[in-house]
Amino acid sequence: MTEVELVATALATGAAAGLTDTSRGVVHDLHAALREAVRRRLSGVGVRGGYGVRVLYAYETDPDVWRTRLLQVLASGLEMDEEILGAARAVLRAERRKGHITAVVGP
Repeated sequence: MTEVELVATALATGAAAGLTDTSRGVVHDLHAALREAVRRRLSGVGVRGGYGVRVLYAYETDPDVWRTRLLQVLASGLEMDEEILGAARAVLRAERRKGHITAVVGP
């Protein structure tokens, strides 16, 4: 799994957990931190940043439809630093501990 795929999978996993959990748990909080870190980074990318942020939010509503576009946005100049990668790993670890991890398969 590439770093871009890791982040996309964590974003989808966190969004899915938020849709199924009635409480605001650890996964939700970690997902919110990841989403905010990615949003901040996308906002700093310039003109494409606005598009990237829109794709990020659309991906959360329908990951199957928006996965390819999100992967393109994340791969096109977005630096995957330790803040983003660490947050993505934390979401996946927390979800795995709950026993609800779902594989997100995409191109």
